[in-house]
Amino acid sequence: LGMVACGGNKPGYVITGTVEGAADGDTVFLQEVVGRQLSKLDTAIIKNGTFTFEGVQDSAVNRYVTSGTGNEAMLMDFFLENGKINIALTKNNDSATGTANNDAYQEIRNKINALNQKAQPIYESMGNADMTEEQRAENMKALEGLQNELGEVYKEGIKKNITNPVGVHLLSQFNYIMDYEDIEPLLGQIPEQYQSNERLARLKEQVEKAKSTAIGQKFVNFSMENPEGKTVQLSDFIGKSKYTLVDFWASWCGPCRREMPNLVSAYKEYKDKGLQIVGVSLDRDETSWKDALKTLNMTWPQMSDLKFWNSEGAQ
Repeated sequence: LGMVACGGNKPGYVITGTVEGAADGDTVFLQEVVGRQLSKLDTAIIKNGTFTFEGVQDSAVNRYVTSGTGNEAMLMDFFLENGKINIALTKNNDSATGTANNDAYQEIRNKINALNQKAQPIYESMGNADMTEEQRAENMKALEGLQNELGEVYKEGIKKNITNPVGVHLLSQFNYIMDYEDIEPLLGQIPEQYQSNERLARLKEQVEKAKSTAIGQKFVNFSMENPEGKTVQLSDFIGKSKYTLVDFWASWCGPCRREMPNLVSAYKEYKDKGLQIVGVSLDRDETSWKDALKTLNMTWPQMSDLKFWNSEGAQ
């Protein structure tokens, strides 16, 4: 009986929420992100205007609450953790409060919602056929300003919460808006229990690569085969000219092919004045690679390991 009593007192979570525009009998899902898709974890039915999820969570994790389908679908992310969580799923002003991480996340969400509400009428006005080019340019400038404000909200939220799951989650999701110089000290502040995050592990690798390829650092050497099958190194070409452009490209890359005539022209004009180009192909088919060299008139040194996106030089 004592063991049963202790088990019965185990803390857990109770999520109570509402969905704007929903009716009794409608379904709400608790979901997680798997790959790039949402996967259902639990289901609740709205009764008397509210839905409820109950369970036990070992640690705070980012999850989603969703309702509706198609154009009527609504969703929001929050932090699933033990405690009483209150959720309001709406079209313009979502909220999840009641626990430490959700309160911290909501502070950020409120700012994001406010910026989105400012942006919405501007987006809608862009569909007006009578709008002048000047008005359209003004709207684009306004949207760019709001986008910059949004980036600052995320940056501030990350820095303020880097020692808790909110900051760790935001850093793993939105690090692309930050410079590596700003990311590195944040990584050092993350507590040990969150260091196993797979995205953070990849981010650490990216930071190290960025540091090794930063302006002023010596180039990273690598070796591959040239079109004749001879193994060559990047160092075989670096330093032989005043400037060396290392061009990562592929025969299957449309933008690369469209840009190549400009490189051909530049090489022709400046190769005798100190310009060298080294092509590093991310091809996987040898014939396609060699055919493109002839078709595009690429006469500078070339190398490839034919490993596609896993090209060691590109990595």
